[in-house]
Amino acid sequence: MPARKRGGRGIRQAGAAGAAHGDLRRAPGLHGRARPRDRARCRAAQGPTGSRGPAVRAIRTTAAGERLRQRADYTHKFNAKTGRHGWLRLTPAYSVKVAGDLLAGLERRSRVLDPFCGTATTALCASYLGHQSETVDVNPFLAWLGNAKLARYSDAELSSARGACGRAARSAERMSVGPSEAPPIHNIERWWDPAALRFLCSLRSGIDAAGKKGSAERDLLLVAFCRTLIGLSNAAFNHQSMSFGSDARPRALAISDMNQMFVDDMNFVLEGAEENPAKRGRAVLGDARRLREAVGGRFDFVVTSPPYANRMSYIRELRPYMYWLGFLKSGRDAGNMDWSSVGGTWGVATSRLAGWQRAARSFRHPELDSALDRIAQSGNKSSRILANYVAKYFDDMWAHFDSLASVLNGGARVHYIVGNSTFFGVLVPVEQIYAAMLSRLGFEGVRCDAIRKRNSKKDLVEFDVSAEWPR
Repeated sequence: MPARKRGGRGIRQAGAAGAAHGDLRRAPGLHGRARPRDRARCRAAQGPTGSRGPAVRAIRTTAAGERLRQRADYTHKFNAKTGRHGWLRLTPAYSVKVAGDLLAGLERRSRVLDPFCGTATTALCASYLGHQSETVDVNPFLAWLGNAKLARYSDAELSSARGACGRAARSAERMSVGPSEAPPIHNIERWWDPAALRFLCSLRSGIDAAGKKGSAERDLLLVAFCRTLIGLSNAAFNHQSMSFGSDARPRALAISDMNQMFVDDMNFVLEGAEENPAKRGRAVLGDARRLREAVGGRFDFVVTSPPYANRMSYIRELRPYMYWLGFLKSGRDAGNMDWSSVGGTWGVATSRLAGWQRAARSFRHPELDSALDRIAQSGNKSSRILANYVAKYFDDMWAHFDSLASVLNGGARVHYIVGNSTFFGVLVPVEQIYAAMLSRLGFEGVRCDAIRKRNSKKDLVEFDVSAEWPR
């Protein structure tokens, strides 16, 4: 794949001290000084400033891990009670604090892109700060949720939503509208006890009757419904992936209690909806590997946290919401959607990996080729499939980076928040491979800054990979 321009100025990896212990406004690559916040939600994202150590040419990831600490404020946990950012939990989501710190470096109104929407953290933060924001996701549920979070709601729409909530709640409690059918989730009885399932079916039909399809009130009702359905579930969130662990608690609530849970969830959603962003952003259903087809115009700043190379399936994590809202109809639909995503490997996607082969135009790099060989030869029965998974992940990211330059203005800065990964004891230096890709495509000032430990394992670190597109 041809480079856009002659190679950049090389790759630097900064010492872990500094960006890891202060805020990201001082991270290398950002320019200008922070300006006052436009909205309280992104003001809350700012922590105390800190200095960084001098940049060095290279630093061992293990050494970086020894100097870093885990930062709960740099994860989804920071978002839980932060207005619209806290509407729905997605464990792999990154913190509004990270996005806010990076966006604080912008001195003027800019066009901001997040090519991996997720829960629209970057786009919403940029919109609150008065920038024009656009975000892309291949998952239709996330595109819908992103637009619901980015919308500017009028007083009339909020009042209508409150009235619709009352009607839906009364309908669910009295069961005055025939319940909708339960979604075809495999082993649905593991998710909800019979009483909760009956209530959710009744509430879902009540929402359909109370809110006009495609209306703002309907979107807000459905966000609250998503909060309630996961609150009534037996799912456990005691580690990174949603599961049914020992702390999953079967529910035995009265209908009135479940109804009150929905009303409380709706009130939380409405509190966030009352705080309109300064600019309305846009979430687009599209593919980050073909950005010119997905977005309009060019952008000045990119902040994103793409899927990690860790087999975390967003479809798997989101499936309860997606089934209840009609975005998924079957397990095969889920597998097909996961296969179309970067890093997807759930259901049918796993079986397809067995026969997948790298294309001749794939990105080649000594670090990547060495990691793939060692994973494939690790002696585990899944070795070959996982080597293919890692290879396909980087093929997808190479296609993304190659499409990125076509939507950037000269001088645009990019920041990718990403973690490294291990497979069968083989460390995959994701951040270094990202940096090599950007450099090969002609980006300048490419560097990797460690920002936090991901868990107790010292090798697993999260990085800010940043660069600038030539002017």
